[in-house]
Amino acid sequence: MAAVAQSQWDVIVVGAGAAGLFCAGVLGQRSLRVLVVDHARRIGEKIRISGGGRCNFTNRDTTPASFLSLDPAFPVSALHGFGSVDFIRLVRTHGIGFHEKHRGQLFADEGSGRIIDMLLAECATGKVSIRHPVQVTRLHRDAGRWCIDTDHGAFQAPSVVVATGGLPVPAIGASGWALDLARSLDMDVVAPRPGLVPLAFTSEETRFLGDLAGIALPVVIRAGVRGERYGACALDEDLLMTHKGLSGPAVLQASSYWHEGEAISIDWTCGAELATLLDERRLAGRTAESALAEIMPARLAAALVEAGGMAQRRWAEVPGRQRKAFQAWLQQWTVRPAGTLGWKKAEVMVGGVATAELDPRTMQSHRQPGLYFIGECVDVTGQLGGHNFQWAWASAHQCAMAIASGKTAS
Repeated sequence: MAAVAQSQWDVIVVGAGAAGLFCAGVLGQRSLRVLVVDHARRIGEKIRISGGGRCNFTNRDTTPASFLSLDPAFPVSALHGFGSVDFIRLVRTHGIGFHEKHRGQLFADEGSGRIIDMLLAECATGKVSIRHPVQVTRLHRDAGRWCIDTDHGAFQAPSVVVATGGLPVPAIGASGWALDLARSLDMDVVAPRPGLVPLAFTSEETRFLGDLAGIALPVVIRAGVRGERYGACALDEDLLMTHKGLSGPAVLQASSYWHEGEAISIDWTCGAELATLLDERRLAGRTAESALAEIMPARLAAALVEAGGMAQRRWAEVPGRQRKAFQAWLQQWTVRPAGTLGWKKAEVMVGGVATAELDPRTMQSHRQPGLYFIGECVDVTGQLGGHNFQWAWASAHQCAMAIASGKTAS
């Protein structure tokens, strides 16, 4: 191919992560000339480290309700067009073994490398050209085509797909490139913040849990404010005690809804019917601690009873008002996190390119014909458990099919 021909493409995909590679493969297999550029020396690194190296590549139970977005209806079209069952079918086609770990979460048996190999094989089938490390220095539109200037030359295409992800894990090259680009083109961006990230707690507020590190149990955790931003959550999830306070899936999930200065609430009984559990006639001469130990680890029951002022007290001897107050305290225990552990520990980015800027049927910018945003850089964030990967696959497929069918502007 001549040097001039090499600079002309049907589609250029910026970003060789989950969404970018999958989109490129779908496009290439529909006879489009596709170029993928990425700044990393080793592509697919976030896929590689995900799920402890096993890659929680989707969730059997993904629905639009699995996502946070200022427009909850935005991901509906993409998820209906390409659901978890469709990606599972592709995984099986490539002979990749997988298993369900928890609540529909699917992991690759032989590690995340197999998912990367599958994406690269799909690109190879479509004769996609992947170039890295390549630094994009400028993106601009000229005579109906998008022009990309890089440190390895200039490239042109009528369509450019931005799939550069978000800000989590900067050590592997994550950046806000997509957000900066959107702002430079006068597109609205929802202020990004870390999601699915551990929260920091002061020793004073969680002091009574200090000797319980390693204990895990299901709780109902509440965070966020109803009617504001992404709303409020009430999630049945597992909580883990650590030397630094509280962690585990419950805290990670709550972090996506939580904002600085707000409190989170925990129901230590996970919705148990306390009126029955702590019935005076049932307990007779027993303590509240002995009853709570029936539904949670005994050491935690003892710590909660002591912190709630009920240590060594027979339940029948506690005045009714105090009983009600203690039960309410158990099921609405509140704590005010000091902050998050930041982008280095976050699994996802909450926020991103505003969905109002994009057509949900194509992922194309309303303001910039031929420019598309997919995956994590968009203001659609999945809950814990493989939903974010499913958004990457679904939004990539939605975009690719729209481009390939010629239903988008050029």
